[in-house]
Amino acid sequence: MACFRIPTAARANMMDAHRWIMAIVLIVAGDTARAADAELIAAAKKEGEVVWYSTQIISQLVRPVSAAFERKYAIKVRAIRANSTELAVKIINESRAGKPQSDLFDGTSTVVPLKKAGYVLQWLPDAARAYPAQYRDPEGYWVASNLFFLAPGFNTSLVPRGTEPTSYTALLDPKWRGKMAWSTTASSSGGVGFIGTVLSEFGEERGMAYLRELAKQRIVNIGSAAREVLDQVIAGEYSLALQVFNHHTVISAKKGAPVDWIKMEPVTGTLSVISVHKSAPHPNAAKLLADFIISPEGQQIFRAAEYLPADPAVTPLTPTLTPEGGKFRTRFFTPEQSEDGVIAWKKVYDELFR
Repeated sequence: MACFRIPTAARANMMDAHRWIMAIVLIVAGDTARAADAELIAAAKKEGEVVWYSTQIISQLVRPVSAAFERKYAIKVRAIRANSTELAVKIINESRAGKPQSDLFDGTSTVVPLKKAGYVLQWLPDAARAYPAQYRDPEGYWVASNLFFLAPGFNTSLVPRGTEPTSYTALLDPKWRGKMAWSTTASSSGGVGFIGTVLSEFGEERGMAYLRELAKQRIVNIGSAAREVLDQVIAGEYSLALQVFNHHTVISAKKGAPVDWIKMEPVTGTLSVISVHKSAPHPNAAKLLADFIISPEGQQIFRAAEYLPADPAVTPLTPTLTPEGGKFRTRFFTPEQSEDGVIAWKKVYDELFR
């Protein structure tokens, strides 16, 4: 095959022409993106409000995010809080009745049953492209807003530092019998999630043998969210809380509470993801709020609230809460993986811990 060399001057001219073409393409693309953004903002402002069904703590995160969004766009945010299961049931019931109320919703497992029922919009904000692939639904129904790592928390007044159990085996010590509590919610942040991590880590045979021994410890079942379980440990009702969000212990400790978390490996890792309702009453405002939440500006608010941003470019306020900064190992579950496992995990929970 003949090989042709392009003269240097000609190559230079071609390169200059290429640069000009690329510059024009980028300018046009930028103008198009800005026009689309402006169009979305205008449409969202006409809607005037957005309804956010959230699993996040209102005072710690939802309120500051909403306030910042309202200041920027003059669009009212109305937020309703419940756990993932409660939100999924509420959204399904409202949707089946033909009266959807939510525009936007989040949670660790809220989205999966809603995807199956056909109530989730297949749409992601442009900012999601900058996120790692594992933080985005490959089908385009959800994107992570923040990361969660679930581990035991302990009352440092009742359990002096250095005496806390640091392994799963250590939880079997008789001295912890009747002194541990967890949430009854059928999600990653409850006893069911703890069981899922154990079985995923140790396998069926070894995992079940361990769980049967753990059942002898008489873990207290609390019918509320993991945050409330931690609050009871802080109040001295129990020594240990299993399967609580590690960043919640830091938030409380900074306010003077006698609490810390334990790097008991593997720590359960999961995502809180955000989605838009397919029949949202305020679809444009919902898209705009989703875009704001996962934008660098929104992620900085998560960071300031001691939450763990999903955006890899936004470093957590306390880096040791993440595997990279804290040097701990995790068992990570996507919303779909949690949903696939929860029926079997709950069956074990009902059999051994009810």
